[in-house]
Amino acid sequence: MSESMLNMYISFAGILFLFLAIGLILLSRYKLRGVISGIVAFLAYVFMILGGLIIFYIVFSGPTA
Repeated sequence: MSESMLNMYISFAGILFLFLAIGLILLSRYKLRGVISGIVAFLAYVFMILGGLIIFYIVFSGPTA
């Protein structure tokens, strides 16, 4: 597998993490209450940070030859 294809799959994982974070944040704010809401919100923000770091890496790693 080439480096370009690997970067593409890694970026898909980052995008998936960001969409998952959006869904979990909405779930924790509008559907859940109490401790479970806090746990889901914490997981959502972890996914958001990981997704952001992955996208940051992909964008600033530059073009592949």
